[in-house]
Amino acid sequence: MNGSHVATKRRRRKFCADFARDGDGATAVEFALVAAPFLALLIALLQTFVVFFAQQLLESVVRQSSRLVMTGQVKEQAMTQDAFKQKVCDQVVIFFTCSGLMVDLQVANSWSTADTSMPPLSFDATGAVKNTWKFEPGDIGDIVVLRVTYVWPVVLGPLGFNLSNLSSGNRQIMASAAFQNEP
Repeated sequence: MNGSHVATKRRRRKFCADFARDGDGATAVEFALVAAPFLALLIALLQTFVVFFAQQLLESVVRQSSRLVMTGQVKEQAMTQDAFKQKVCDQVVIFFTCSGLMVDLQVANSWSTADTSMPPLSFDATGAVKNTWKFEPGDIGDIVVLRVTYVWPVVLGPLGFNLSNLSSGNRQIMASAAFQNEP
């Protein structure tokens, strides 16, 4: 029995030594160790790209839409807030839902009082935004501020990566333009 015990020990050592030298499964083990952080990084990069692309698209749309106000087309056509919002929405059909766009257009007394900051949002019990937005296209020579904001749904990424800036876990993105109406 003592001899068989020694033989078993030798076989275990030989097995362990053979296993340590064998490189057949090393690639799979290394991939398993690297795959999770790599996929987490890839998801975080994709989510960041999409959010910043949506932000840039919104800024481009605000710049184009502000031309309608600045050149007097909104006033001339007696556009309502809903009609103007639809004009804005027509330019962002790919990434945004029209119902989620919030348009705030107001006249400022001077350049120093023009508020281009992100407006704080208030929510009702169902999670819907309950802010009231102004729609003042102004007259010739008025300083006008156009702010368009949107609540972007954010998915919590792996490893705790989070782009949200609202308590609901979503991200508020906004673009603004301050300009003086043309004669």
